[in-house]
Amino acid sequence: MKNLVIHIAGVISTLLLTLPLVTMAAQVGDTAMISINGEAQGTTYHIRYFDAHNRNFKHSIDSILADFDLCLSLYRPDSELSAFNRTSHHTFRSPWFYEVLVKSKEIHEATDGAFDPTIMPLSEAYGFGNKKNVDPEQVNVDSLLQFIGFKQIEFNQKEVRSRPGVKLDFNGIAQGHSVDIVGAFLKSRSIDRFMVEIGGEVICSGTKNGGNGWVTGIENPLKPQALAATATLTNRAMTTAGNYHNHITRNGITYNHIIDPRPGDPHPGDPRPSDRRTGSIEQTFLLSVTVFAKDAITADGFDTAFFVMGLEATKTFLKNRKDIDAYMLYTNEEGHLMSYATDGIKEFIQEK
Repeated sequence: MKNLVIHIAGVISTLLLTLPLVTMAAQVGDTAMISINGEAQGTTYHIRYFDAHNRNFKHSIDSILADFDLCLSLYRPDSELSAFNRTSHHTFRSPWFYEVLVKSKEIHEATDGAFDPTIMPLSEAYGFGNKKNVDPEQVNVDSLLQFIGFKQIEFNQKEVRSRPGVKLDFNGIAQGHSVDIVGAFLKSRSIDRFMVEIGGEVICSGTKNGGNGWVTGIENPLKPQALAATATLTNRAMTTAGNYHNHITRNGITYNHIIDPRPGDPHPGDPRPSDRRTGSIEQTFLLSVTVFAKDAITADGFDTAFFVMGLEATKTFLKNRKDIDAYMLYTNEEGHLMSYATDGIKEFIQEK
């Protein structure tokens, strides 16, 4: 036996595995636990589930994730999302594009625009898309703002359209939906005890042997590969947004990949002075936001929004949203790592 630590996008899942790592079945009482690992969406996935029939669904899951990639990948020129971004109009071939648009609109409106998938022109300009080696100080934000704003997107169950130049980037929400889709597939096969993790996005259903919840880790942003805390999950999803992995540094200034899409200057919510404006990507003292919700698409979209909103605004927002919880890591004035957890998740968090 070996202890494998899976570290992706701020989530570290500690699992007890045996070799080989591709698939395995561990007998737990009368129920077999199946473990499946693979690659998808430019990252890896790890799935554990209990199945009395000892079925291996790796082929089916790989097929589902390949189809999902063909719908919403930014990096495949033949994806539905790429087709829309080229033409500003697309007729859906699968249900997932529409589903992500619906959830995006919901979170966009709930957060007053802190989540906005039309941010792609700015992401590209800053070098977080296919363009690299860009100096952020040379980006003409004002010239791109005409293409930013979810209200420019019109869609129904059949198609989506926008004005030319508007592009969609679902990197802040799509992967969470893929986690939910795999979870729904397992439930359709009468499997109700599982953990699905794709690129650090997690959903857990039921419990492990003995009624124990699934334990996942939250990375310490100041000490890569180390844990800040663990979370015990049952019938819950968990995703993390952070600025400490995907960032660029130019002229001594660090810029993170999560861009503030909201109009106006500046934006309130951070307890320390800020000069953030629309299109801001400068590093902030908030290091990571882990969100817990009933499904991963909800958690995934809100973690991005909360990172943009900042610590204090997120605290205020969550007072009225008992269906969502958050665990946030930030640095104080002295540079020490601090944490904040909402009441609904505190008992399930064990800090290191």
